Amino acid sequence: MEFYRDVLGLTVISPDLHGPVFLQIEQRASGVPEQIVLIPRPAGAPDLPTERAFRSVHHIGLEVEEESFEREWKRLQKLGFEVRTGVHPFLSVEAIYVDDPDGNEVELVAARPDRKA
Repeated sequence: MEFYRDVLGLTVISPDLHGPVFLQIEQRASGVPEQIVLIPRPAGAPDLPTERAFRSVHHIGLEVEEESFEREWKRLQKLGFEVRTGVHPFLSVEAIYVDDPDGNEVELVAARPDRKA
């Protein structure tokens, strides 16, 4: 939770449910927020596979404003994260990737209309 709240700046929107934590990504006009829900793994659950290809979720993608993209890249590097780059296969975006403390890949993208996928 600390990674998504403190590092990525998402807002916890749920009360203390003694387990699941709901974090708001963005508030939509409909009133239903885009969100990530973190649920603790139960005691005794097997470890996640180390290879991403064998996990049920490949990565989480979040959009950042174009004007803050470079600043986020540098900020994450200064915090000690390995920041990787990539070219999106079909969207006109610039993308960077970091791993959360559990090894889940998080993609941050910014719209770049001038960039061809």
